[in-house]
Amino acid sequence: MEAWINHLLALLALPQFGLSTIFVVSFISATLLPLGSEPVVFGLVKLNPGLFWPAILVATVGNTLGGAVDWWMGYGAHKVANKYSHSKHHVRVLGWLEKLGPKACLLAWLPLVGDPLCAVAGWLKLPFWPCLGYMAVGKFVRYFLMTVSLVWAFPTLGG
Repeated sequence: MEAWINHLLALLALPQFGLSTIFVVSFISATLLPLGSEPVVFGLVKLNPGLFWPAILVATVGNTLGGAVDWWMGYGAHKVANKYSHSKHHVRVLGWLEKLGPKACLLAWLPLVGDPLCAVAGWLKLPFWPCLGYMAVGKFVRYFLMTVSLVWAFPTLGG
């Protein structure tokens, strides 16, 4: 077991794989799996400050594509979900999302609710490309602000 864990840690070592690791982790963290990608982005930027913008952009692309997968899962689940009745709270939230439309996907960066929001956008059959665009903007702003804040808060870490 210990050898397997050491092998996994070596595989995910940031200095060795860098941007590909950020892409994979940010993609997976945008699905409905509870995984945060910000520490990975911060770690790479601290180890290699010259990769600040590439790391932000790769994380944004990976996380946005993960959000697109959520959208398609929601789109596919639409038929199944229509078979069940909805609570008043559920109907109110769905009405709010339908009213906001694709702009609601700007909130895809929020912890806990952001990823399911992308799935609900697909379930509501909100237009894919505008949703993807708003997801990308929200996720870019999150990665940029989080990484700048962490670099500012921990200026001497690893350097």
